Amino acid sequence: MDDEHNVASYKNVCARIAKAAKSVGRESENVQLVAVSKTYFEDKIEPVIEAGQRIFGENRVQESQQKWPALKEKYPDIELRLIGPLQSNKAAEAVALFDVIESVDREKIAKALATQMEKQGRKLDCYVQVNTGLEQQKAGIAPDLVDDFVRSCRNELGLNIVGLMCIPPADENPGPHFALLQKLAARNDLHKLSMGMSGDFEIAVQFGATSVRVGSAIFGARK
Repeated sequence: MDDEHNVASYKNVCARIAKAAKSVGRESENVQLVAVSKTYFEDKIEPVIEAGQRIFGENRVQESQQKWPALKEKYPDIELRLIGPLQSNKAAEAVALFDVIESVDREKIAKALATQMEKQGRKLDCYVQVNTGLEQQKAGIAPDLVDDFVRSCRNELGLNIVGLMCIPPADENPGPHFALLQKLAARNDLHKLSMGMSGDFEIAVQFGATSVRVGSAIFGARK
């Protein structure tokens, strides 16, 4: 029963993305859904894969190592994204397992990733995480430092920075944060915006998100 509910929820989220895109004259295929599968295991994830979802987001390297190698072997076209904070001592495992890193949030991590990508011969797409609300407890580059950081990641470290990611403050209107991210991306000639989660992904789509990270609206509330 749970499986049917998750698949129905997944289809509902896809429909809501399409409707939000249409409301601002965008094509829904230009918005990717990243299904956030953290804390859920194969029995919950696989029905959603079978329903057509191919991009998944995880927060922790260790948890991902337990469940994704087998699933990626079974479904080779899966794209796995790291959307949570990364510790530099996990960079090797992250580069080996993930296809996209969305949480490049400081120089130490950028250097560790660049080193590991060169070592492993893997060049992953990366997003810079921006702390749009300047929240002390949250990871990310301050908005006024983004230009220099992106330039350094590209030119000095050779990282393939394709876009920006943000998580707006929970108690604020996300619109201005999404607008800021869009402005920062345009200024740095970046075309991908990872923004919007279960509670605000439709707003993010209207502000130009190219991918939204949705977990609980598909899989249900986390325990």
